[in-house]
Amino acid sequence: MEQTRAGEYDAFVAARWSVLFHLARLLTGGDRHRAEDLLQESLVKLWFVWPKVADEAPEAYVRKVLARAAARSARRRWWGERPVEQLPEVAAADDMSATVAERSRLEAALAQLTPQQRAAVVLRYYQDLPDRQVAETLGCPVGTARSHAARGVARLRRLLADVIEPVG
Repeated sequence: MEQTRAGEYDAFVAARWSVLFHLARLLTGGDRHRAEDLLQESLVKLWFVWPKVADEAPEAYVRKVLARAAARSARRRWWGERPVEQLPEVAAADDMSATVAERSRLEAALAQLTPQQRAAVVLRYYQDLPDRQVAETLGCPVGTARSHAARGVARLRRLLADVIEPVG
């Protein structure tokens, strides 16, 4: 029985890792290292409750843990060392610089939102969750979740419009 549950957990993690990691990156404002840490912590918590949530909604559980952990993490002033990744060398044919630049712009703008706004925007528009699930994940009323999402989107529009407008 224990072997079967462990296999189910491994299969879930393997199947959903990239989606959950991308969610964690968005929730941390694009910080890859913090996202990895948050996701790993969330998956450890999932492991301990796996028998209870495996048949229900393990992904919803991980989303909730990620959103709350990201909010807690954002309140900390210092996270330790902040290593810098080396950029991989890309062949000219594989040049995705425009896509990367656009994604980086969006992640930088997301990083400027409050943790609650960022979580609400990411859960609502990236994860495409209904308002009720966003509210459950954030642990707040539906109206508050909608308000966080609306304010976050409005701020994103302002931030991204500032970057697009030509200088001078």
